[in-house]
Amino acid sequence: MRAPSTFALAFTFTLTFTSAARAADSREQRIAAAADRLRDSLIACRRDLHMHPELSNREERTARIVADKLRALGLDDVRTGVGKHGVTALLKGGRPGPVIAVRADMDALPINETANVPYRSQTPNVKHACGHDLHTAVLLGVAEVLVGLRAELPGTIKLIFQGAEEGPPEGEEGGARLMVKEHVLEAPRPQAIFGLHAYPLLEVGQVGYAVGPAMATADRFRLQIHGKGAHGAAPHQGIDAVTVAAEAVSALQTIRSRRIDPYDPMVLTIGMMQGGSRFNIIADEVRMEGTIRTFDEGVRARVHKLMHEILDGVTRAHGATYQLQIEELAALTANDAKLVEESLPALKRAVGDANVLVQRPMMAAEDFAYFSRVVPGFYFWLGVANRARNLTGQLHTADFDLDEKSLVIGVRAMTTVLTDYLDRHAR
Repeated sequence: MRAPSTFALAFTFTLTFTSAARAADSREQRIAAAADRLRDSLIACRRDLHMHPELSNREERTARIVADKLRALGLDDVRTGVGKHGVTALLKGGRPGPVIAVRADMDALPINETANVPYRSQTPNVKHACGHDLHTAVLLGVAEVLVGLRAELPGTIKLIFQGAEEGPPEGEEGGARLMVKEHVLEAPRPQAIFGLHAYPLLEVGQVGYAVGPAMATADRFRLQIHGKGAHGAAPHQGIDAVTVAAEAVSALQTIRSRRIDPYDPMVLTIGMMQGGSRFNIIADEVRMEGTIRTFDEGVRARVHKLMHEILDGVTRAHGATYQLQIEELAALTANDAKLVEESLPALKRAVGDANVLVQRPMMAAEDFAYFSRVVPGFYFWLGVANRARNLTGQLHTADFDLDEKSLVIGVRAMTTVLTDYLDRHAR
């Protein structure tokens, strides 16, 4: 039997490749159509979650809705109570292939709703001001679309619905760190994880991404300046903690302006200061809280060291003392370069080349970082603004709202990226 010619082999490969490409095109058209059909249910789901927001580690109703929906869709191994109120499930494809994961967060913020909309929050001083209602609704939509494609999918997708992304209450564990600690990325272990976030700096229809650092580390610090109280008429008999604190605030700002390389992004913000008890009493203590954000662990460590050096010098100069506690809130969210490169063609097919935009890393933080520390991750931003409709409120503000067209776009984009990954890594 004569061996096939080079031409025959090339012709066969071309036919196979063309057939696979056509099948992928056909499926992506079906994904788009399925996402469009979910439009009304996606909006209804997002509005229901928006009207009933729950704070970190208190997402009981939200978790129940998510778990009930996943069970109704027929997903496998639906688990609740993961990392407090997190929910996970497996969508097993009809063909063998890799395991990947996709995550959405569910918690709201202690912010009062000011938007005059029919779906405004019914819980006083609690609002979905960071788009987690959209994230949850989108991932539920992704699950529903994937169920319709299950027989042809080569591999398994682990769906992760996470609570407490905004940070657990004082004295509690929660969020991605707790889920990782409870082995959410094991049995089975995904080889990549994906996520998205509402982004009001992009118009609806657009998607943004960064390669490498995408969102900053975040530390919370608590600082106490200890002086000595005295009568306001005799300041020389005390050590004025307010004066020392004022000097400390100014000195700490020189870390950014004079002690860190200008090419290394870094933010040090003091967001709260409290001290004194009466207008005519020298304060014996001032308390401050703030945040440190960087894109580099070396810079982060240097900032911590410099804070201690500066505070030691300032307080010694006045005869005061200080206490400084620094707590990690989030690690660096870094997108895996290879995973981004592989995923971009699918993302562009889903929303159009011109709508996929490179973005500068954000100084905001995300605890998705704790997942992408374990397995390669790709976290992208979903445009939700509509300037023509005055939907321009920023994240974590009382007037934040979003264009609900982004729900369908988010489902289409994420489903396309996930199925594309399974296809490429099953071959």
